[in-house]
Amino acid sequence: MSRDLPSPPEFDAAFRARLHELFCWRRDVRRFRQDALPEGMLERLIEIACTAPSVGLSQPWRFVVVEDRARRQTVLANFEAANAEALGAYGGERAQHYATLKLAGLREAPCHLAVFADRGTPLGHALGRRTMPETAEYSAVAAIFSLWLAARAEGLGVGWVSILDPAAIAAALDVPAHWRFIGYFCIGYPETEDDCPELERAGWEQRRPAAESILRR
Repeated sequence: MSRDLPSPPEFDAAFRARLHELFCWRRDVRRFRQDALPEGMLERLIEIACTAPSVGLSQPWRFVVVEDRARRQTVLANFEAANAEALGAYGGERAQHYATLKLAGLREAPCHLAVFADRGTPLGHALGRRTMPETAEYSAVAAIFSLWLAARAEGLGVGWVSILDPAAIAAALDVPAHWRFIGYFCIGYPETEDDCPELERAGWEQRRPAAESILRR
């Protein structure tokens, strides 16, 4: 069935400049105020996330809103154990530096969101996934980034907690066994805002010029 094509919007120079600002001000936030999100905000952000591209239109992202206090405590305990193990992998001054870093806002953030990818989804009929099944996970990450930008545009911060045991988190959240854990996210209003990554401000690492990531053949 044919349909009339909508007229595309015009993205002028002013819009492009503002979009660039949004990218620059999207930061990984670890320090949150405890103010609750407005009613329905998280659901709107997830709706935006679901507009992200996905291989074969498979839409393999799965969002778990973690509200139960006991489950949150289990995630926090898992993070603390994994973080202690990570600290032990460093030595000397680097270990001392690592110990000073705040790497999660699990205690303060009002919203916790876990994201999984479902490789077994029947949507898309496996188009594009037969040779690269991991594109289901890549699609979920695209959805996460869409949510992240949308949250920043609303004045919210998002923090990606990756110092976790995937199997333990999946078990704690009681999700289907075939779902693959992508990440755990803290969402809320940031205590302070900055266009420079916190790890850069803390002297852990510096952002490299884009040219260093380009290889031409």
